[in-house]
Amino acid sequence: MKQLYKIFKQYPNICTDTRQMDPNALFFCLKGDNFDGNKFALQAAEMGAKLVITEDKSLMGDPRFFYVKDALRCLQKLACYHRKQFKIPVIGITGTNGKTTTKELVNAVLSKRYKTVATQNNFNNHIGVPLTLLSIRPDDEVAIIEMGANHQGEIAELCKIARPTHAHITNIGIAHLEGFGSMKALVKTKIALFRFVRARHGMIYVNMHDPIVSRYFPRRYKNAIFYGMNPHLYESKESSNSPFLQLLLYKKEVKTHLTGQYNLFNILTASVIGEDFNVSEEAIIEAIESYIPSNNRSQVVQCGNNTLIIDYYNANPSSMKAALYNLSAIQHPRKLAILGDMYELGTSSNAAHQKVVDLCNELNINALFIGSEFESCHPNHTFENMAALNSYLAAHHPENTLILLKGSRGMKMENVRI
Repeated sequence: MKQLYKIFKQYPNICTDTRQMDPNALFFCLKGDNFDGNKFALQAAEMGAKLVITEDKSLMGDPRFFYVKDALRCLQKLACYHRKQFKIPVIGITGTNGKTTTKELVNAVLSKRYKTVATQNNFNNHIGVPLTLLSIRPDDEVAIIEMGANHQGEIAELCKIARPTHAHITNIGIAHLEGFGSMKALVKTKIALFRFVRARHGMIYVNMHDPIVSRYFPRRYKNAIFYGMNPHLYESKESSNSPFLQLLLYKKEVKTHLTGQYNLFNILTASVIGEDFNVSEEAIIEAIESYIPSNNRSQVVQCGNNTLIIDYYNANPSSMKAALYNLSAIQHPRKLAILGDMYELGTSSNAAHQKVVDLCNELNINALFIGSEFESCHPNHTFENMAALNSYLAAHHPENTLILLKGSRGMKMENVRI
C-alpha cells in the first residue's frame, strides 16, 4: 500500500469511469453487477491514466498497470491509509431520511470558518466514501462524510474506512428492508456509527426528537450534545400560505429555501454542530438562509402557473408521510400529490403503500398514484406506468396548483409532465 500511496501523492486524483477520464488520475477498474472496469483497463491507459489498478493478470509486467486481487478493496485500503495521515475532525452522518440535506447544511455552516471537504451529491456507499476521503487535501480542516446503507453491517464497514471522530444519526425509520431483513437489523446497522465514535471517545450529536435514536444512546456518555427538545433555541414559524420553512433561531427570524417541517431538525443539527465548532450565530444563520437545495430534494420550483414541491430523489414510508403532512399544512386553494411507488420494502410493501393511500384520504389530499405497488391498493386515479399518467395529465392539466412530486428514485418522477 505504501508504494501505491506514494504514486497517489504525486497524482492525487481518482477515476473509475473512462467517460470522465482525467489523464492525471489513477484509474481503478471496479466491478459491479452490470459492469466490469477491467474491460476498460487498456483504454484508460491509452487515455493517459498515470496508473491503472486492475484485476487483470494478463497486464502484469506492464508499468502502466498495478495488479491487485480486488480493486474495490484496494481503493478502500488506500482511502483508509490516506485518512490516517490527517488529524482533522471527520464528521460521519447517517440516518433514514435527511442525510444529504443535513450534510449540505453542516458543510455550509462549517465552511463559514473552516476549509471543508464533504461528500459530493449522495456518494455515500462503499465506493463513494473512499472517493470522498481520497479528496481530502493537506489544507482541509474538517471532513463531512455521508454514510448510506442498504444491507446489514454496512455502516460499521464504512466506519472502519472513514474512522469518524464525530457522529450524527438524523433519524431511523423504515427503508431498504429487503436488504436488512428486519427493523432490528436496520437499527443495529445505523447505530454502529455511534458505537464506533463512542468507543474512541469522540463527539456525538443526538437528536432527542427521534424516538429510536434517543432510545439507543446512553445519556451518561460525556462527549455528547443532546438536542431537539430545547425550544429556547428554536421555534418553527412555517407560514401556512408558503411552502418555505421559516423559524426563529437564536431569537432571530430565519427564512430558508427549504420546504417542510421535516427539515427543521436538519437545520437544528447544522446549528448545533456549528456552535460546537465555534461558528458564530450570525454566520450560522447566514449559511442556513443562503443554502439552496438541489438534486430533487425539498426543492420548490415554478412551472407555468403551478408550484412544484420536488422531493423525488427517493422515498420511504416515513419521508412520504412527512411530505404529505407538509402539503396538508400549506394553505392553497388547489393541491395535488403525484406519488410513485416506494422500493425495497420487502414483505411490508403492500401495507406501507396502503398507509400512504389512507393518509391521503385522511388529509383530504387529491392524489395521483403511479406504479404496481400503489395499483395493488386500488386507490382512485392510479396508473400502471409513466406514459399512462402523462396521458391523463395532458387531458386534465392542473392549473394554479401546488403539486407534490414524490417517489422512489427508480420511478423516475422527473419524467412526469406537468
